Amino acid sequence: MADPSSSSSSSFFQRSYDVFLSFRGEDTRNNFTAHLYKELRIKGINTFSDDDKLERGQVISPALVAAIKNSMFSIIVLSENYASSRWCLEELVKILECKESRGQRVLPIFYNVDPSDVRKHMGKFGEALAKHEENFKENMGRVQIWRMLSLKLPIYPGGIHGITFLELASTVKGIQTVAHNQKHLQVHQ
Repeated sequence: MADPSSSSSSSFFQRSYDVFLSFRGEDTRNNFTAHLYKELRIKGINTFSDDDKLERGQVISPALVAAIKNSMFSIIVLSENYASSRWCLEELVKILECKESRGQRVLPIFYNVDPSDVRKHMGKFGEALAKHEENFKENMGRVQIWRMLSLKLPIYPGGIHGITFLELASTVKGIQTVAHNQKHLQVHQ
């Protein structure tokens, strides 16, 4: 896994959150993501997690876009049904835009999903994208953007497949270090 504590020259944007969590609620909200969120908060990491109170619609809300843009890290919990959600895919578009334009660090976690299925559009991930093609024939350009996302996801050597709590603790510690260092730099500017 890449070291989340490595620095980036574009990390000097004003940040409201240390971490933005992107996940498919029905898959992980009440289990893995809840534990991850709790662990991040215990470590003092200011974390945005959609609490199901944000308005749903065809496009992601301005509040959600602001939360993504104003986060130092995005953690994407790619689960079996992640790609079946147009909302999740639109979050992913914005996250990867912020990775390119704002130097946001992106950490994908493959939760009960094989990283190669995501890359190659196979398994449930591929089935969901095929279903989007059927449902959005009038907007195939958007579906093609979603298909390209999987190629832009950082896949670390060995991938993160079925992350253990030990790996999770190490990742959280790295995020905590970077967040602390960034806050320290902002205070002294």
